[in-house]
Amino acid sequence: MDVPPGYREDIAANTVCKLKKALYGLKQSPRAWFGRFTKVMVGLGFKQSQVDHTLFVKHSESGGVTVLLVYMNDIIVTGDDEEEQQMLSQHLAKEFEIKTLGKLKYFLAIEVAQSKKGIFISQQKYITDLLQETGKTTCKPACTPIDPNIKLGNAEEDVVVNKEMYQRLVGKLIYLSHTRPDVAFAVSLVSQFMHQPKEIHLQAALRIVQYLKGTPGRGILFERNGSVGLEAYTDADYAGSIMDRRSTTGYCTFLGGNRVTWKSKKQSVVSRSSAEAEFRAMAQGIFELLWLKSILEDLRIKSDKPMKLYCDNKSAISIAHNPVQHDRTKYIEVDRHFIKEKLDSGLICTPYVSSQGNLADLLTKGLNDNNFERIVFKIKFINTGKDDI
Repeated sequence: MDVPPGYREDIAANTVCKLKKALYGLKQSPRAWFGRFTKVMVGLGFKQSQVDHTLFVKHSESGGVTVLLVYMNDIIVTGDDEEEQQMLSQHLAKEFEIKTLGKLKYFLAIEVAQSKKGIFISQQKYITDLLQETGKTTCKPACTPIDPNIKLGNAEEDVVVNKEMYQRLVGKLIYLSHTRPDVAFAVSLVSQFMHQPKEIHLQAALRIVQYLKGTPGRGILFERNGSVGLEAYTDADYAGSIMDRRSTTGYCTFLGGNRVTWKSKKQSVVSRSSAEAEFRAMAQGIFELLWLKSILEDLRIKSDKPMKLYCDNKSAISIAHNPVQHDRTKYIEVDRHFIKEKLDSGLICTPYVSSQGNLADLLTKGLNDNNFERIVFKIKFINTGKDDI
């Protein structure tokens, strides 16, 4: 602790400070800690990314790179410059009390396995704990996370369930969807009823847990390959919500053939046509691609090829290329100009993909067993209990 600025030194020599509140009790403590951490990292020659402020990158004169990612007091360090990594560890040990845990195996409840094939991430232990907490360890597994025929609404006449219990369960499922794109749509759906959950909503959430019972070891394999091409699949379920008739946006992005990000979320406004709903989803997909491109630029990884944005709606693609259709675009003018600008610059291209080949279908609607497993197989979503990584 330092003496507060402006305090007389002659008095400070014979006095002590009374601590009224610990650092961890202050609302600004995370910001204060991260501010100091950032100052130390910049002093060591690292550059803070402007698209992800928790990412720090340093390129050495020899051509090597060291990357550091921080979340609260958990840190991942990687790169191809081992000497720089050792120096970083020594400098951080002088400034902070740290513990080096060696090769990455577990980070924020995410299990990491590395092999010659690539890197595999999953949350098997997290799922096992969730099954025990909900009493579903001996339940019959479900084939899919949500019944494709179910339409969840407010269910005013249904029985009210414990709100805190429901919020805790759905909160755990939301964190699980960070590594499980197969449950992202179902989790997005049940999370819309946090304020007043009913029995039908609870049963839908428990259906997700039952699905997890049969696939606890499923995770994503990031395979090694020489490609750094970026592409995205976008889709929208037009007027899918029976409460307000808003559509659901779904997109997933791939880097070198490996799925890296995904999202399933109800749109903020009502779309007046399926093309309009798909167009809004396309805009969200482009935002994500541009963000990933900026991350790669921080790592000095560049590709001259245009980023591919796959869409299964020919009308939306036509609107993106033809600005003359005013009657069909006046409600989405900002998105239209944004997409047209990226197309004209050659940064983005919009190839058509059939509905059967659109991998974002998984994020916009409930699917039957066959279609669900077909998409899961295409995105390299494997089960450690059955597949060899």
